[in-house]
Amino acid sequence: MGGACYYPRMQNPDRPANVERVSINVHADEQLLYFTSTSLLGDDRRLVVVSDCAGAPNLFLQDPASGTQAQLTDNRTGYLKSYVYFDGMPYEGLAKAGVSLHAESGTAYYIQGRTICSVDAAGCRRVLTEYPRGLMTAFTHVSTDGRRLVVPFTDARALEGDKPLAGKPPYDIDARVQAEGLCSYLKVYDTRTGGELLSETVPRAWITHVQFSPIDPGLILYNHEWPGDCGIRRMWLFDGRRHIRLRKEGPGISRHDWTCHEMWQRDGQFVVYHGTYEGGRAYVGRVRPDGSDRVEIPLPAGWSRYGHFTVGEGNLLVTDGYYVASPDDRAENCPWISVLNVDWPGRRIQWRPLCRHDSIWADQDAHPHPIFNNACNAVYFTSDRTGHRAVYRTTL
Repeated sequence: MGGACYYPRMQNPDRPANVERVSINVHADEQLLYFTSTSLLGDDRRLVVVSDCAGAPNLFLQDPASGTQAQLTDNRTGYLKSYVYFDGMPYEGLAKAGVSLHAESGTAYYIQGRTICSVDAAGCRRVLTEYPRGLMTAFTHVSTDGRRLVVPFTDARALEGDKPLAGKPPYDIDARVQAEGLCSYLKVYDTRTGGELLSETVPRAWITHVQFSPIDPGLILYNHEWPGDCGIRRMWLFDGRRHIRLRKEGPGISRHDWTCHEMWQRDGQFVVYHGTYEGGRAYVGRVRPDGSDRVEIPLPAGWSRYGHFTVGEGNLLVTDGYYVASPDDRAENCPWISVLNVDWPGRRIQWRPLCRHDSIWADQDAHPHPIFNNACNAVYFTSDRTGHRAVYRTTL
């Protein structure tokens, strides 16, 4: 259940940091894939980034050590309207939110307009399938074995249908979904044939995040986005038959808590998440996929600056938020990349600031979204610290 103890181990945040720019194009805007997908191939040497160096956003395979890159996609029409990218073009362009990388094979899965596609490290592209009009997409995920791709769809009415938007819609999206009985859909595709393996309708839901269990592709973690009762309706798991709510109202939990960024541990035994209690105290938690063994650890009072937590091996987490270096550190956005070693049974965290990312978070694309490499001895992140978005690396 919820914990009340927190013991941060502070290390000198001003020590010299080994931070290296790995983006190749100095004058382009480049970023990692969304943090629920790795951006690194299995060799931990090459990475896939979203870059506008060719004009429109495209996927590039980059090898920072050799300074070489290869353009993987041929998008020329901007970016697709989808979750987060509300001002994109309906049914046209690259879905910047819809890219997943299978590290072992080096194959990236992406959405271009209304087609779901793949491209390998050699640049060989395939169209897997086409999805119908009337649906809007969000963040996708490929299974550990590389044989399944899950794509979340929502009735386009939730995002004003085919109407272009200047930004986030001027209404409560979840409220519209509830009032009008709109639906989301979990669709799973065979990555070899493009055939649809599953189409599960989820009534009155706006689903934007989906993730296969790393050990069982029959388990799909998903969310309800921006619900008014985020504390109890955010996190769900579909096991092929049942939809299991992972955080229910009860002792220590309020429907008015804010909960987000659920993510599987690498071993598939737990789901890690974070948020803010109704009273304003931030926390990080984990729970088993059946909803049991929940542990939540409150962060120190005042550590409330929004960020993301991404999993590493064992109990390691990396974050771009929350850490406060000193009492006079009042920056609106946390400028630090920190690694956490979490003792879940003991409800303690060792908190180690690695370096400053100094992103100004100008938009969704400039969120640092830090990730560990596969070997878990380095962290990659995005920052617009120089005026252009770029990808950086720091070692542990």
